[in-house]
Amino acid sequence: MVKRSKKYREAAEKVDRNNLYTANEAIALLKSMPAYNFDQTVEAVYRLSVDPRKADQLVRGTVNLPHGTGKTAKVAVFARGPKATEAVEAGADIVGDDDLIEKVQNGFLDFDAVVATPDMMGKVGRLGRVLGPRGLMPNPKTGTVTMDVTKAVKDIKGGKIEFRVDKNGNLSFLIGKLSFDETALDENFKAVADEVKRLKPATVKGRYITKVTITSTMNPGIPVDPVALA
Repeated sequence: MVKRSKKYREAAEKVDRNNLYTANEAIALLKSMPAYNFDQTVEAVYRLSVDPRKADQLVRGTVNLPHGTGKTAKVAVFARGPKATEAVEAGADIVGDDDLIEKVQNGFLDFDAVVATPDMMGKVGRLGRVLGPRGLMPNPKTGTVTMDVTKAVKDIKGGKIEFRVDKNGNLSFLIGKLSFDETALDENFKAVADEVKRLKPATVKGRYITKVTITSTMNPGIPVDPVALA
């Protein structure tokens, strides 16, 4: 049995496990829990009744959080020539072509998101085994394989996040920091909820969102009523 800290046990006592909260209630409850000496990350986790092994049920996409994540993502861009210059001017943290590909192949992964121009994908594709498992592989569907590197970099820096359902049907989202006010966290959560609902596969019948939890780095999860999101 995991031994929990006094603060964690105090926080857990606040959560009624027989109750399903609204998102507003869960966020207010989370903010009422004992404080720590750092700004905790707030996360929303969804359980979906999908089979990710089926291509038509692989829920993935992007969402722009209206209040950002509370963290400025470090963006790497694979581009050359004028597009590399454009990426630097847009605020990309790391820009390169063959040199950057070699660095990543050798274990360099000091970035949170990756953008690539289409002409670079023939070579960037070789990094699939490194970037893929970390959810960092550029993809046209998420706007990270594009000639408009300025928009891609600024969107990510501004709070755009990617998501992809895992093999167990779970989706995890960073929705901000505990220092955010309740309205900002609620609006970020709503943006995520709306996008998850919009992406419901046509082949999924019955209940789509089966479980939702809002939590923060050091606190227990708070169950949110999935029916209220429908």
